[in-house]
Amino acid sequence: MARAAPAVLAGPAARAYGPAHDRQRPAIVTAPLSAERPTAASIDRLVQSVADRMGKVNALILEHVGSDVTMIPEVANHLISSGGKRIRPMLTLGTAALFDYRGDGDVMLATAVEYMHTATLLHDDVVDDSGMRRGKPAARMIWGNQASVLVGDFLLGQAFKLMVEVGSLDALDVFSRAAATISEGEVRQLAGAKDLSVGEDHYMAVIEAKTAALFAAATAAGPILAGAPEHRPALYSYGRHLGLAFQLIDDVLDFSGDAEALGKNVGDDLREGKATLPVLLAYARGDADDRAFWERCIERGEVADEDVAAAARRVEETGALADARDRAYGFAEKAVADLRSVPARPMRTALEEVVGFAVARLH
Repeated sequence: MARAAPAVLAGPAARAYGPAHDRQRPAIVTAPLSAERPTAASIDRLVQSVADRMGKVNALILEHVGSDVTMIPEVANHLISSGGKRIRPMLTLGTAALFDYRGDGDVMLATAVEYMHTATLLHDDVVDDSGMRRGKPAARMIWGNQASVLVGDFLLGQAFKLMVEVGSLDALDVFSRAAATISEGEVRQLAGAKDLSVGEDHYMAVIEAKTAALFAAATAAGPILAGAPEHRPALYSYGRHLGLAFQLIDDVLDFSGDAEALGKNVGDDLREGKATLPVLLAYARGDADDRAFWERCIERGEVADEDVAAAARRVEETGALADARDRAYGFAEKAVADLRSVPARPMRTALEEVVGFAVARLH
């Protein structure tokens, strides 16, 4: 017998996030608006602004993955060299440049951010039994789960070595807290895996920990390094809201995106039994047939090729996909608002445009 659908957004999360259908759609569609002008949906300005510093980051990334243990650089470089926009380290460089930071700490912390992110990807692919990452076979498919986990641990160790070299206890505190939060998010997700009864509060707590925490640490690092503590809360909040919007769009794209652009197969989240926000909303709003469909796919892991298209149709028909998009737009608006208290410089514009890029990936 199909279980009753869980209530949607009961309790604290209803106040924190708010059901999309009870809110007016935010003003943005393809990009959020700044206070002065429409925000472009691009990371080009940020890329160009930090290009020289990113060159140093890329060199340091390769330097610190060297090891006498041959498998370590092989596994690490497989993922590091496979592409990815490296938005997180660029955000660290950008938020430091926003306050005219001079030194090498931004390069070291940006490298640490990328190592932390790469480590979480290696670990995620093992936990999720993923076969692809960034359009290539996941490292676990080539070297096995054990190597992926252990190389991920090595990269985390390298990240913390770099943080210590920077010599900022505040920065070390922010990133160590983020590392612990990410791990908690992984365990929380694992505890609720393939379980549709966990509800939306659980989902939001997972993405807050797994995605938003590292974005927030990356953007808080800039004012810490530059000696601008008064701007640290706003930049931390900016990163948090950007991370939440980014993850929500990723979850929407699993039903409506393009495999080449995603770097993974459309429907991979469904095949891996992930109860993302579109799924949870569709399950809660659907009829008995809908609930039986989601329970078969998510909880029992019985997903046929034709179920991917059927799932996309169900999340669309129930309004779940539109509401997940609206939630992302709402967080994007908040990220832009967070930036209004920091100096109105070209770098602030670049950071606003990153928000536009995050949500414009739908189009």
